[in-house]
Amino acid sequence: MKPDGLLCHDILTEKMQPKLSFSKRKNYDKWKKDIKEKFRELLGMDGIEANACEFNLEIESEEQKEGYRQIRFSFFSEVGAVVTCYLLLPDLGKEKYPLVITLQGHSTGFHNSVGIVKYKEDEAYQPRGQFAIQSVKEGYATLAIEQRGMGERSAANGDFRRVHLGDRAGCYYEAVTASLLGRTIIGERCWDISKAIDVVTENFKECDTDKIVITGNSGGGTASYYAACYDERIKVCMPSSAFCPYKESILRFYHCSCNYIPHAYKYFDMQDLSCLIAPRRLCIMTGQLDPSFLVSGVERGYETVKEVYKKEKAEDMCNLIVTMKGHWWNVDVVWPELKKIMKQLGW
Repeated sequence: MKPDGLLCHDILTEKMQPKLSFSKRKNYDKWKKDIKEKFRELLGMDGIEANACEFNLEIESEEQKEGYRQIRFSFFSEVGAVVTCYLLLPDLGKEKYPLVITLQGHSTGFHNSVGIVKYKEDEAYQPRGQFAIQSVKEGYATLAIEQRGMGERSAANGDFRRVHLGDRAGCYYEAVTASLLGRTIIGERCWDISKAIDVVTENFKECDTDKIVITGNSGGGTASYYAACYDERIKVCMPSSAFCPYKESILRFYHCSCNYIPHAYKYFDMQDLSCLIAPRRLCIMTGQLDPSFLVSGVERGYETVKEVYKKEKAEDMCNLIVTMKGHWWNVDVVWPELKKIMKQLGW
């Protein structure tokens, strides 16, 4: 016999049927309630929420740029968790602007979103990676958030004695530590985003927080999707290179540990969670050539999304865009599509 380190888990993956997977035959309202409760439980949200504290907002800098004002601020989302943000406000003379939250994935950090080059590898990511600048130039108030475990908030920037530097730096260490503590890093990221919305609502009146959009690529797309599941104030969710059933993504290929929610596949798949966004607007973007989120899986998962939105009588509030790219942030797709969505919603 020849050992196969993957075979056992592959067999279990094929055999397992999540207990709360979508079915047209189920009582939809009860099923949605059960999904919401299990989602919160597995993310560890009760423990995260219990560690909340005063924001202690600090405005760190304010700069006038060409066509917009850039404010850097930080705040505490929970005890010991400092969230760093950039807020970009257009110079268009309006009283309020729709708020677009932009999230970087596993890049060197959110400084890329505002066009700051900190490291040599950032040069190749500019200007495509300037998510926040792209957004503010479309006329939106824009909030760039440094995700927990990434960039400035990576454990690799702190006590080196506690981090194995290299592939397991920062995000990995924080993700597995969170799991050991009965929480998840994706739950922490959802919490940080929700608290950032609170801070902006209370302190920056130029932002119309009745009109919130969230978008990002890869790990930023994943956080966008789960954050919209958690916080209903997010009215438009546009995940890029992130949405995919687990069997065709994180159960099939190596992914960063921050993608994994312990025990999740016993209960639900990623497409089942769309009920926590519906009937709000959902636009899924994926690449035909994405090697880690297979388009065949995305299309299969989207069939469930469509059925969920039918149950909500909101069929026109979801769509799937497949580009000819791979794992890629498509500047020429995201912003024209958002403009269409804004018009659809009467914003």
